[in-house]
Amino acid sequence: MDHVGVRWAATVLVGAGILWGGQLDAQLSVYPMNEHPNPYQTVNDFFPLPDGREWGATSAVDIDPDGTSIWVAERCSSNSCATSNADPVIKYDQDGNILTSFGGGMIIWPHGIDVDDQGNVWIADARAASAAELAQNPNAAGKGHAVYKFSPEGEVLLTLGTPGVAGDGTGALLNQPNDVIVGPNGDIYVADGHGGQGANADLSTVSRVAKFDRTGRFLESWGRIGTAPGEFRTPHSLAFDSQGRLFVADRGNVRIQIFEQDGTFVTEWKQFGRLSGIFIDDNDVLYAADSESSATSNPGWQRGIRVGSAITGHVRYFIPDPDQNPGGTSAAEGVAADRLGNIYGAEVGPRQLVKYVRDN
Repeated sequence: MDHVGVRWAATVLVGAGILWGGQLDAQLSVYPMNEHPNPYQTVNDFFPLPDGREWGATSAVDIDPDGTSIWVAERCSSNSCATSNADPVIKYDQDGNILTSFGGGMIIWPHGIDVDDQGNVWIADARAASAAELAQNPNAAGKGHAVYKFSPEGEVLLTLGTPGVAGDGTGALLNQPNDVIVGPNGDIYVADGHGGQGANADLSTVSRVAKFDRTGRFLESWGRIGTAPGEFRTPHSLAFDSQGRLFVADRGNVRIQIFEQDGTFVTEWKQFGRLSGIFIDDNDVLYAADSESSATSNPGWQRGIRVGSAITGHVRYFIPDPDQNPGGTSAAEGVAADRLGNIYGAEVGPRQLVKYVRDN
């Protein structure tokens, strides 16, 4: 079979939900997945903010252990909380009512979120304050480059990294952490390094997964900037499937990488697009938020949320971004789904939290 035929066959296998070996799929291009049905209705303006403030950018959304309440971390009616004391972490019930909020004055750039089985809320604070922000608010010093574990009431229970201090990618210090997730045995995984897809990224750019035990003790890390298996160009989001495999949205490399919990590479998938956010529910349904595909970053692919299987890799549905213009603002960067099947998209560009309801 010639190269074109191999590429066609690979596309058919992906569309049928049949996986191929990691060594082979790394050599092949997957044709754009834009034509799947969209059985969801979009619900805008469902979630108010405390004190009636306007939405800021958000990429962080997750579901409470009750299966229906929604947690979101929002950037204080702007794209940063460095000059604000507003509470960025907010909990809603399934009807969109605010249940609680906290975190004001503690976080600069809330980027990733995980709500563990006990209801504790983990927030990745992905950067320190800029010089301009510090000039406006000197109290913003000593924050960022950290992950916080909050109780459901907002008490800080644990801090990973040293707030305000950027690491070099070799130990416990963090550098622009994108996301955090608690593993099946209580170990904590951090997607560390937001700059890997930038034009100025070099070999010193942090781009790894860092692993800590449940007490916050650094255990190990794997990955560096690059394109090979186990390397990353911005590990932007994390999720576990029912088998305990760690899925990493490797955004700059336009792929998902799948690992064992010790960092052993399993395979890579490209059929879900250029992912910023990834969520896997208890039934191994995979929700993938592609917020960056464009004519230059991922030719032929449209932005939106792809829904499929974390077991087979089959893509079943596609919710398109309503703005597909090249260079246009992204729709969802963060994504989550409740036990009723409702999807929630956390949007950096349009700055809102959108609810998607499945048609009957």
